[in-house]
Amino acid sequence: MKKSLTALGAAVALSAGALSLPAQAYEAGDVLVRFGAIHVEPNVSSSTISVDGTSLPDTKAKVGNDTQFGISFTYLLNQHVGVELLGASPFKHDIKVSGVDGLENNHKLGTTKHLPPTLSLQYYPLGAGYRFQPYVGLGVNHTAFFSKKLTAQSQEAGFSDLKLKNSTGLTGQVGIDVALTERVFVNAAAWYMGIDTKASAKRGDNDVNVDVQIDPMVYMLGLGLKF
Repeated sequence: MKKSLTALGAAVALSAGALSLPAQAYEAGDVLVRFGAIHVEPNVSSSTISVDGTSLPDTKAKVGNDTQFGISFTYLLNQHVGVELLGASPFKHDIKVSGVDGLENNHKLGTTKHLPPTLSLQYYPLGAGYRFQPYVGLGVNHTAFFSKKLTAQSQEAGFSDLKLKNSTGLTGQVGIDVALTERVFVNAAAWYMGIDTKASAKRGDNDVNVDVQIDPMVYMLGLGLKF
């Protein structure tokens, strides 16, 4: 996905020099709708896994990547400032563990789905009248985990009652819009999201817990419409 963003950026830069694209007149009251493929790539750091409060050395948890459909809505307060709400279809992630007795390394413990709606304040430095509209943003995301399921192999190994705590954290973003027409544009954007959770389960009568910093990079490529 990172390579895709780099390729898109290069193509956009070349096309700007070769084509006479229309300028984008971003103004107060405009609504920008961006949509496309959105990819979540966790930067996972976990504590060791504990059983009944006792830490197990050389154990850890991991969370996998996923790609879904993303959409955002931005309302421009003026030429330079906008408020964005980001959403997506539910992401599904594998949860894997290593170093746990009776399980192979990178054992798929289960899966979870999540939605990370994100509200950001954006700044557009160029204002109206430019083909390119780069922007930066700072906001907050709330990540809700649901549909938490253990694999059949994990249940056979004695695990039950998988839970993940919801998370609220800060988000930073960068992006760029490139005009195709007065109302249609290409968009590329990236977010860093602070997402931390506490995962817990039962193994027999024992309580199993691990703290996981997911902190993903999120990338979106797509189109946009200005209303």
